[in-house]
Amino acid sequence: MKISDLSRATGVDVETIRYYEKAGLLPAPAREANGYRSYSAPHLERLAFVRHCRALDMPLADVKRLLDFVGGARDERGDIDALIAGQLLRVRARLKSLRAMERQLTALRDSCDADHATHECGILHELVAAAHGEACACHAEGPMR
Repeated sequence: MKISDLSRATGVDVETIRYYEKAGLLPAPAREANGYRSYSAPHLERLAFVRHCRALDMPLADVKRLLDFVGGARDERGDIDALIAGQLLRVRARLKSLRAMERQLTALRDSCDADHATHECGILHELVAAAHGEACACHAEGPMR
């Protein structure tokens, strides 16, 4: 199959497929007489695996290591578990950060009524104050820099 067919089948952009090839996540495909890449079922399966790992926001280095295990590398030290545990820690840290962002946005939203003129908007006032390095509703101790 052509790269465009592989792209359609997996939902992965053509440029991303080429990048994955260069990064060593996908083996180089055979070339047809006209020079076009010719992908096969193993490419499709491997790309679907990579796409799934990326959907879980795993770093490419971790995806590469997991592909090594799929390819037959032994996991004698629990490396697979360690990779997933590391990703879980990153996800939990991001969730904590997103919750803090939610609280900050809620504080901003609560600083403004819907019945106001734009120049009286508490949200804009708070954002401008933060830009000047002053404390604002969403960062009581001052904005992060």
